[in-house]
Amino acid sequence: MKNYEPSRRIIDSNVAGFSHWDGFLVFDRLRPGTKLKLKAEFDNPYDPNAVAVYFKGVKIGFVPRRENFVVAQLIRFGHKDALEARVTSVNPLVHPEEQVQMTIMVTDAR
Repeated sequence: MKNYEPSRRIIDSNVAGFSHWDGFLVFDRLRPGTKLKLKAEFDNPYDPNAVAVYFKGVKIGFVPRRENFVVAQLIRFGHKDALEARVTSVNPLVHPEEQVQMTIMVTDAR
């Protein structure tokens, strides 16, 4: 019998910069469980480990700088497919920077 876990959480955080990008365009479509796409921005002039967060091609923000190093390195070394990001909560009543919470998981490929 194969012993595995479907995924393991490595980061739980807000989507940083949500109020500065186009999150408002898709806010009404974000729900807990919604899949997000991660894209490294190694040429980002503010943070060489920047990892942008997208929903259906719309950039909604970033993985917070304080938490992006491991994710950026996994993507840099070709392990992007091992990562999965999903919305964990949406709250329109809080500050825009805290409205969308996400989790980033590493998937079990064994």
